[in-house]
Amino acid sequence: MDGLMMQYPLSLLHLLERANRLFGKVEVVSRLPDRSIHRYTYADFYRRARKLASALSEAGVRRGDRVATLMCNHYRHLECYFGIPACGGVVHTLNLRLHPSELGYIANHAGDRMVIVDDVLVPLLEKFKDQTKIERVIVVRNCDEAAEGAGRLDDTQKTFDDYERFIAQGNENFEYPDLGENEAAAMCYTSGTTGKPKGVLYSHRALVLHSFGFALPDAFGVGQKDVLMALAPMFHANSHGIPYVAAMLGTKLVLPGPFVDGESVVELFESEQVTVTTAVPTVWQGILRTLEKGPARRIAPGFRGLSGGTAAPESMFRGLDSYGLRLVHLWGMTETTPAATVSRLKSYMLGLPEDKQYEVRCRQGWPLPFVDIRAVGTDGLVPWDAETVGELQVRGPWVAGSYYNMPEESRRWTGDGWFCTGDVCTIDAEGFMKIVDRTKDMIKSGGEWISSVDLESALMDHPMVREAAVVAVPHPKWDERPLAVIVCKDGARVSKEELREFLGQRFSKWQLPDEFLFVDELPRTSTGKLLKTRLREQYKDWQWG
Repeated sequence: MDGLMMQYPLSLLHLLERANRLFGKVEVVSRLPDRSIHRYTYADFYRRARKLASALSEAGVRRGDRVATLMCNHYRHLECYFGIPACGGVVHTLNLRLHPSELGYIANHAGDRMVIVDDVLVPLLEKFKDQTKIERVIVVRNCDEAAEGAGRLDDTQKTFDDYERFIAQGNENFEYPDLGENEAAAMCYTSGTTGKPKGVLYSHRALVLHSFGFALPDAFGVGQKDVLMALAPMFHANSHGIPYVAAMLGTKLVLPGPFVDGESVVELFESEQVTVTTAVPTVWQGILRTLEKGPARRIAPGFRGLSGGTAAPESMFRGLDSYGLRLVHLWGMTETTPAATVSRLKSYMLGLPEDKQYEVRCRQGWPLPFVDIRAVGTDGLVPWDAETVGELQVRGPWVAGSYYNMPEESRRWTGDGWFCTGDVCTIDAEGFMKIVDRTKDMIKSGGEWISSVDLESALMDHPMVREAAVVAVPHPKWDERPLAVIVCKDGARVSKEELREFLGQRFSKWQLPDEFLFVDELPRTSTGKLLKTRLREQYKDWQWG
């Protein structure tokens, strides 16, 4: 017997309507490319998003058509997040940090018909537009048209549509199409370190359910009185879902534009009294360095900072805590919309010694409701004993079931419906998952496995070390041995012997790196992830002494 409940679709249209009806007076604050601050309300956002939907529909956008964005985090990008799906289109966020050839490939593979682009990014668009089938370009003018530099459009570029004139043609009373919750709403491409970028196509239902899961008290605990900052790029996994959560709950939303350096971010933390944001560890490092330099900053009480992408070292947790910014580990991927786990202390853990609490908080945590995780080794399922490693597999209502138009990648899904993440993890008896490496980054020495992630986290706990990477380098006797590449803090120096002695307090002698190299910076992907493929290639012919 079926239940007798209404068949009410979970769609972004409801979030858009709710933001206006209940929270129309709440602010959306944006820092623009000229560093000026723009403020308007959810009521303003609502009218403009509907006009964008209407104008796109009149311009020929039909259900399922992909409309790309090449933009920073600001209010007009937010309008695209909702206005494009509101007419039945799919908002496809292009990663402005990628090489033009990659952007051309992605736009072609996605089948983008139109693109909405910041004026300062038009020169980037021009480098790959001719490689695509993009029919129409709409330019967002953030700069004064008379200004010098990249923001000014030349005579050929002026044939592009102006965003403000384009949406002025729209009707704010636009009648939405009758959208199903399983229709596509958004699209992001992976920014992994190997292989071609792969498209993840999010449904309305997945985005709405992810927003609920994200906001739960035992997840990230977001409420209407919070001030959310979309610090993660809006082109990267939908800024971790922050824009959707903000609209659903009616929270004040802060968008930092292209300025994510420590000083600019902390300035907004103070002026707007931000209480929740997400970022990768490299951004949190910049924020911590800014706080350490002083002067004292007025951080909002109850601030929560969510860290994902790569493991954050314990020293970062302790450092940010000391300034009133409580860091919370999350884990996820583009394929998981992205949040899938969160590391929050359980009620009976609040009395644990401080060191033990930090140990728990540094894990990637337990799965959010309706997300299942498991670890699978060569002999099958791995026990939850905190010691046995296996590949992390995940499933749930906001986990991708396949990649867009890439049937050759179906091997990433098991026969019983789990997604193979490529991360190697342990899971303890409490259900806390800990990423110990990527499958391709584990170091096999003398038949035993060494976790590069554990070594990196330990190295970054040293007071003189800012960043560290550990990679496997071929060895004539042991198959592979770990080599550590170190970036010291500004003005700091540390010897190889000191680092070896420091690590020796936590690791067996055979697990320690055989060599320590000091560099000015580490290679990273466009989203801030450590690019170990480049390091492995650079040191593949390393000669051990």
